[in-house]
Amino acid sequence: MITLTKENFAQEVLQSDKPVLVDFWATWCGPCRMMAPVIEELDAEHPEYKFGKVNVDEEPALAQAFRVQSIPMLVLLRDNAVVAAAVGAQSKEQLEQKLGL
Repeated sequence: MITLTKENFAQEVLQSDKPVLVDFWATWCGPCRMMAPVIEELDAEHPEYKFGKVNVDEEPALAQAFRVQSIPMLVLLRDNAVVAAAVGAQSKEQLEQKLGL
């Protein structure tokens, strides 16, 4: 799991040869903490995807660029385009279905 910042976002996400699942979260967010093990599990099970986390408090410009209004928010990017998104705490199965993993 990669910590994404405005400094490494282009390299890690936009220039990635794999689809990237970006998790927008914050340390104070209870549902975000609940989702962390689920996302780590998905990361371990899906090597064909890259997984990254954006702390919205530390990277407000990235959160704003993706119009994040509620967290946790998961965004799947493929070829620099958002192809799926999920907002709120969800089960692993719900995420796999919504995000097409």
